[in-house]
Amino acid sequence: MHWGENKKYVKIALTGITIAAGACVILFTFYRFDQVQQVYHKVFSILRPFLYGAVVAYLLSPLCGKMENGLAKIMGEKRRRGAKQLSILFSLLLALALISLLCLIIIPQVVNSVVSVVNALPGQLRSLNSQIDQLLADQPDLQEQWEGFSKQILSEIEIWRNRDILPVAQAILSGTANYVTGALTFVKDILLGMVISVYLLATRKQFAAQSRLMLRSVFKDLWADRIEEEVRYIDRMFIRFFTGKLLDSLIVGILCFAGCMIMGFSSSLLISVIVGVTNIIPFFGPFIGAVPCALLLLLDNPVHCLMFVIFILVLQQLDGNVIGPKVLGNTTGLSGFWVTFAILLFGGLWGITGMIAGVPLFAVIYDIVRRLCYRGLNKKGHHELIDKYQSNFHPKPQEKEKPKKA
Repeated sequence: MHWGENKKYVKIALTGITIAAGACVILFTFYRFDQVQQVYHKVFSILRPFLYGAVVAYLLSPLCGKMENGLAKIMGEKRRRGAKQLSILFSLLLALALISLLCLIIIPQVVNSVVSVVNALPGQLRSLNSQIDQLLADQPDLQEQWEGFSKQILSEIEIWRNRDILPVAQAILSGTANYVTGALTFVKDILLGMVISVYLLATRKQFAAQSRLMLRSVFKDLWADRIEEEVRYIDRMFIRFFTGKLLDSLIVGILCFAGCMIMGFSSSLLISVIVGVTNIIPFFGPFIGAVPCALLLLLDNPVHCLMFVIFILVLQQLDGNVIGPKVLGNTTGLSGFWVTFAILLFGGLWGITGMIAGVPLFAVIYDIVRRLCYRGLNKKGHHELIDKYQSNFHPKPQEKEKPKKA
C-alpha cells in the first residue's frame, strides 16, 4: 500500500475523530448547560478587564496610529518611540475627556429631571384624579368598577404598611449592598482595563507580528493568506461600522437638540444625549431612546410628548434614508432582514453589547459563508450561477461614459 492511500485513510480517520469529538462537546454542553454557563460566567468575570482593555485599545488604535505618524514627522523618525508614547497618552486623555464631558452633561440633567418630576408628580396625580372623576361622573357602571379597583389598591397598601418593616429594610439594604459592590467592581474593571489598554496600544505592532508568525507556522501559505485577508476584512468592517455609527449618532444628537430647543422642550440636552447615544444601536436604537424621553415629557406636558414622538419618527426616517446612507453607505452589505435578525439574536445573547456589535459580527459571518459558497460553486464549475445571482441581486453601477475629446 502506497503512502498516498495511507494519507487518504488518515485524513478520513482524522475527519471522523474530529466530527465525533465535536458531537461529544455539543452533547456535553447541551446536557450540562448550567455547569457550562457557570464556568463561562466565571471565566468572563476574570477576563473582563482584559476585554475592556482590548475594546478600548482597538477603538483608539486608528487615532493613536495617526497621532504617532504626525508626531514622528514633527519630532523626527529618530524619536519614533517618544512619538509613540505621546500618541498613547494623548489618545487616552482625549477619550477620558470625552467621557468626562458626557458625564458632566448627563448627570446634572438627570438630577434636575428627577427633581422636576418629583415636584410635578403630586400636581399631575391630582389633575389626573380630577379628570377621572369628571369622566366617570356620567358613567355609573365605570364609576363603580373604578371604586372597587381603588379600594383593592388601598387595601393592598394597608396590608403592606402593616407588615414587619425589618424584612423590607433587610431586602433594601441587601439590594443596595449588591448594587454598590457591582458598581465598585465595574469601576475596578474599567481602571484595570485602561491600564491594560496602554500595554496593548504600546505593543500592538508586536502582537500583530507574533500572530502572523503563529499563523504562518501552523497553516500553509494559501490558507494563511486567506485567513489574513479575512482578518483585514473584519478589521475594516468593525472600524468602518463603529466610526460611521458614532458620526451618525453625533449628527442625530445635534439635530435632536436643535429640534427640541426650537419646540421649547424641557431637558433638551438630556433628551438629545439619550437619543444620540441609543442611536448607536442599529434599527431599534432611536425607539429605545425615545421611550424614556417621551415618558419624561409626558409628565411635564402631554402635548410636548406628542410633538416629540412625531419629531422622532421624522428624525428616524431622515436618519435611515438620508444621513445613515451618506455616512455609512452599505458598510455591512446586509439586507434589512439580516440586520434585524442579527440585532435580535446577539441582543438576546449579550444584551446591549450584542445589539451594538451584532450587525458587523453577523456581516463577517455572512461574508465567510458567501466566500465558502462561491468557492464550492467555482470548484464544481457553476460560474454561471454566481454571475446570474450577482447580476440579479447585486448589479454593479454603470460607469458614466467619459466625454470624447474633440
